[in-house]
Amino acid sequence: MSFWDNFWNIIWIFFWSFAFIAYLFALFSIIGDLFRDHKLNGWWKALWVLFLIFVPFLTALVYLIARGPGMAERAQKQAREVQQATDTYIRQVAVASPADEIAKAKALLDSGTITQAEFDHLKARALAHDAGASAGAHAAPPAPSAPAAPDHVG
Repeated sequence: MSFWDNFWNIIWIFFWSFAFIAYLFALFSIIGDLFRDHKLNGWWKALWVLFLIFVPFLTALVYLIARGPGMAERAQKQAREVQQATDTYIRQVAVASPADEIAKAKALLDSGTITQAEFDHLKARALAHDAGASAGAHAAPPAPSAPAAPDHVG
């Protein structure tokens, strides 16, 4: 075998490997889209999967031509739903309750890090934030300020 025969064999292997991997990507994308689509009933989904098993390349090509535009819409809709769910979860977890804020402020007061006036201010702000949230106000909470340094060194 000459060098060029080996070279073209390697190129041929790369081409078919690329084609096979591209087909696998398309296949998984099609299967994901089938189960993402709530308008298509189960029998049609089963039929598409059956044809994907027995006539894979032709079925994948027909699916991409016939239902391709809807694939992007369904993927974007799912991405929006996932983002909204993530944002909602983060908002629920990240917001400390007024009781937690007051307890933290009380611990700072007890350790002498803040004064009674600063504690009263933090407590009033936490309670005001709670009253605004329970009244249905969706304004962003004020940015937290660092407590002032104590007047005494202890």
